[in-house]
Amino acid sequence: MRNTKAFKEAVAGTLAELAHHGVTVRPGTVADTVERNIRAVAERLGIQERSAWRYFDPAGLAASIAQQRQASEDASASGHVGRAPMPPVDNPELALILGGVPDALEENGGDLYAVILNVAVNAWMAGHIHGEDGCTGCKDKRPTGTDWQARMDTITTMQPDITKWFSREVWTAALNDTGYGVTRT
Repeated sequence: MRNTKAFKEAVAGTLAELAHHGVTVRPGTVADTVERNIRAVAERLGIQERSAWRYFDPAGLAASIAQQRQASEDASASGHVGRAPMPPVDNPELALILGGVPDALEENGGDLYAVILNVAVNAWMAGHIHGEDGCTGCKDKRPTGTDWQARMDTITTMQPDITKWFSREVWTAALNDTGYGVTRT
């Protein structure tokens, strides 16, 4: 399917429509979405895939993708930041996690998957610890309770300038210092 003219035109048309919406999506993601949609239409209507192209609407698909993207951004709005399992944006533990990314990338030879996995797990744990008092699974599980503020104070003394890691420019410079960088191809 991906080698057909109709498929290539559908992906190009959808990407153009997304650009009109001001949304940037990786072409491979759009291609996967187009393929899934064509296969789903063909299956539901009981027709061949090549006949399903007459039902394809690049503008409609682009609008749907843009709407999903907006809904995702709205769900991640600042009103939701800082609720478990995501720590507050100025959390010292989160700063340590962000600050460790360039070093981790250098230490593991540029294995971005390993770095992202490490960041995800550690950020979740930081958020979970921050929100433990409100976590129904953790509430009253520690006989001594949680001392979140003591933990944050300890971390702050380990890394006095925690705010620098929340600057995109500082983080990118540290990443580039390791000899690695993120480029778009």
